[in-house]
Amino acid sequence: MLNRLPEKALHLEKLKEGKFNVPDFIYVPAEDFRNENFERLQAFLKHHQESFKVIARSAHPHEEAFKPGTFDSLETYADVAGIQYARKRIIKMGKTVKKLSILRQQKFNHAPELDLEDMGIIVMPFIDGSGVMAKMLRNSWEFGYSRKRSHKVESGPFVTKTPHDTRLLELSKNIQRYLAFKCEIEYIVSGDGEIHVVQAKDISHIETLDEKESERSVTLDGARRIRTRRNYRERPVFVMDNEAFYMCIIDQCENIVMQDGDTEPHMESALNIIASQEAEFENFALKYERYAILGLSIDPPKDLYQIANHYLDEIPDLQAPLSKALYNNLYKRDYFLSEADTLIARDDIRINLGSHDAYGIATVRNPLWSVYWYQDRDEPVTRKLKKLGFRTGDSIGIDIGMEEKPTVYRL
Repeated sequence: MLNRLPEKALHLEKLKEGKFNVPDFIYVPAEDFRNENFERLQAFLKHHQESFKVIARSAHPHEEAFKPGTFDSLETYADVAGIQYARKRIIKMGKTVKKLSILRQQKFNHAPELDLEDMGIIVMPFIDGSGVMAKMLRNSWEFGYSRKRSHKVESGPFVTKTPHDTRLLELSKNIQRYLAFKCEIEYIVSGDGEIHVVQAKDISHIETLDEKESERSVTLDGARRIRTRRNYRERPVFVMDNEAFYMCIIDQCENIVMQDGDTEPHMESALNIIASQEAEFENFALKYERYAILGLSIDPPKDLYQIANHYLDEIPDLQAPLSKALYNNLYKRDYFLSEADTLIARDDIRINLGSHDAYGIATVRNPLWSVYWYQDRDEPVTRKLKKLGFRTGDSIGIDIGMEEKPTVYRL
């Protein structure tokens, strides 16, 4: 039975057997959802009637082959209907929000094909607290702290080698020693300071850049050079200009209104413009494992957005499908943005970092960069970027100088 458990549930079982502080949990396989066999789940929930909420964690049989954070965990009501809802939501997000991420991992990381309907669920009581992620890099441990949303004043996620509680260091060492492989450990530290182990992932097969360099390098005694590059990155770039995109849509709407006869070609053109951009997103993301987005205009001006979504209000049979396509396009754009590891845009556009994005093992070798210009310089900066002729598919370099001022240029 234990050998058939997904990695996430298997490691939790082992840690529980080792007397580590693992919250009570139950693994519910996909077969139980398909057959509506919820006797074990109901008994578990009855035992935790004091919990208004529980956590439903993804537990797909092939999940260990994907990077952490690919599949979701959700807070939900502590009843069978709540667990069913959470599972459906996790599967739906895998087919929509995470679809591009899954396709990219299958292409670039050789992750296996998977049927999301095989998704099992791990159910745990909800623990109110802060998330901490621990892992060993080379010869030292690092601890990533996620922001605590219950506080009125929040801090962003951060990484430190000195945990707030020395027990975290000893506990992490003991867990890695007990499991006998290098692992990334996820904790919840409750308000009273109790440390709960909620996940341990095997990362022994993941090669990080500093380890690779240490194995293949020799340290010498000095260097003589004219210029020093402090921080540098090269990436293929996707140029996003949604102001121009919406202007193209509005042009087609204008053609429809001005056309006395057949409006179908112009409507088809408007929908094709949207479909073409979405295809360009996916094709680019599947062509390059790591890429940058240059946001000349990521969020379209509000007036253009309103015009495009209401230009054809007097022809509702045409406005309705156009508005739906534009609405769905916003999601496709966000999925594409979330896969970029480098964002170059105005300072009010930023990557929203979750725990895995901020300090997960996948970002050690390839950290996320957000390079920006101030909002009051938006017009001159975008004008110069356009004048320099940046195009989708160009290779760019980003050089961050001594005062943390980035310079972006075409290679």
